Amino acid sequence: MEPETRPKESVVTALLDRTRAQTFDEDAILVERFLAGDSDAFDQLYARYYDRVYAMARGVLGDADEAADAVQEVFALLYRNLNRFDRRSRFGTWLFRVAVNRTIQQARRLKHVSKQRPLNEAVAQIEEPPREEPDPKIEEALSRLNPSDRAILVLFYWEDLSLQEIADSIGCGVNAAKTRLYRARERFRAVYEGEGA
Repeated sequence: MEPETRPKESVVTALLDRTRAQTFDEDAILVERFLAGDSDAFDQLYARYYDRVYAMARGVLGDADEAADAVQEVFALLYRNLNRFDRRSRFGTWLFRVAVNRTIQQARRLKHVSKQRPLNEAVAQIEEPPREEPDPKIEEALSRLNPSDRAILVLFYWEDLSLQEIADSIGCGVNAAKTRLYRARERFRAVYEGEGA
């Protein structure tokens, strides 16, 4: 009986070890390679995350050109400061935290400049065709929210991040993220239904 349990245990252990190795943050390996002088590793991180960071920035800023600028600034910041990544969280989480903070800062700077373009026009600049026509009423409601509300709504609804991932990205606890998401939803609902911001 003992020989049967040992192989099963060793198979399970081997499978768990393999799963851990596969789910091990591959990005951490790329970070280490970059820090060791392999610039191609940063290019791989850039390619892996560009679309997601762009989508988040586009959702917060509401402008394709501003979003592209924000993404370039985010990756330039990462390039210069990747040695500060402390590895307590996953690279993707840290990247989104930097991206959210940078994008919100840019949105606040641009607050006085009205560069709102219809979402259809901005989406036309993107190479991929849109899956669905965006609702102009949703676009308008989002544009009237403050950048931090837009950011949390984008992270939750567009990026499909969990509350824990959102909390890590914006630097707060899970309960605070849940509260902020609830309040952002309520403010969105009020604006969407015409009750004001």
